[in-house]
Amino acid sequence: MNADWLTVPAAPLNDSAQQDAVSRQGILTKPPGALGRLEELAIRFAAMQGRSRPEIAKPHIVIFAADHGVAEEGVSAFPQSVTTEMIRNFSRGGAAIAVLARELGASLEVINLGTVTDPGPLDGVLAAMLGPGTANFTRVPAMTADQLARALEIGRQAAERAAMQGADLLIGGEMGIGNTTAATAIACAVLDLPVDSLVGPGTGLDPAGMGRKADIIRRALAWHREALRDPLEILRCLGGFEIAALAGAYLASAQIGLPVLVDGFIASTAALLVVELCPQAAQWLVYSHGSAEPGHKFVLEALHAEPLLRLGMRLGEGSGAAATVPLLRMACALHNGMATFTEAGVAEKIQA
Repeated sequence: MNADWLTVPAAPLNDSAQQDAVSRQGILTKPPGALGRLEELAIRFAAMQGRSRPEIAKPHIVIFAADHGVAEEGVSAFPQSVTTEMIRNFSRGGAAIAVLARELGASLEVINLGTVTDPGPLDGVLAAMLGPGTANFTRVPAMTADQLARALEIGRQAAERAAMQGADLLIGGEMGIGNTTAATAIACAVLDLPVDSLVGPGTGLDPAGMGRKADIIRRALAWHREALRDPLEILRCLGGFEIAALAGAYLASAQIGLPVLVDGFIASTAALLVVELCPQAAQWLVYSHGSAEPGHKFVLEALHAEPLLRLGMRLGEGSGAAATVPLLRMACALHNGMATFTEAGVAEKIQA
């Protein structure tokens, strides 16, 4: 499979639209900077969308689901069957992200990249099976080179479909029992940080379970040590199909100029890999919330990212990002709808 697209640079931001937005913020009826990060968001989305008055009218949410071979090591409080059950729940509209998508008027796509149990044909679910989940990365690489390339390509195609359908914002979500273990292993490998600092409860492990999870991650890092020298190899050895697809979607979005709202720990780990591959992609990624997973703060620090919300969420599915969309819409509405000093007949700041 041709992977030349991975080296395509990110699209540039629109400097003219950004400057127009900065100028507009300077004449709205408020002290400069009084709306804090809401002003920054409006200016940033103007630069990304190439228009001085940005809006979030058509957000698109894509959920990538897959199982993980490392789950057989007992790293989750839930069985792997939950991945398939949740895919069915997505299809029925009963999952948190389905509720949020309806509330936002967002389009929702679910892609199954490979589960231990095949759920069969489901409404609203695209089957793109790469195998019955990844391999157990404590013994072998999680993916073959072909599986990795295909997972990245599936993410790329999802981003391109969203753009073709007129989306003005992409949210990527994930579902897969065992994926906080994969994300933690990836983050430790990229950041060269100790496992104990990053490992978290995931689906609700107790302290003993977290200790076992940390031991398993350390074993995997030691096993693959010689291979963990570049982002793609780290992803192939330690990742999941859904994490790779997220990375592909984020990279492609940056290349085509589609703004991305990044979810929590697992999604941010995929973003970390993308920025390692293509540093310019960082300008297309906005970080929605700070996850309750302890590893997330280290990933965000490495990305020099300050999340917009801190709600103690750790569900995944893109739920934290979706919950942030009203804030983005508010930022744009204030930027677009407020009167200028001249329009309102309000005196501007006295110049010294």
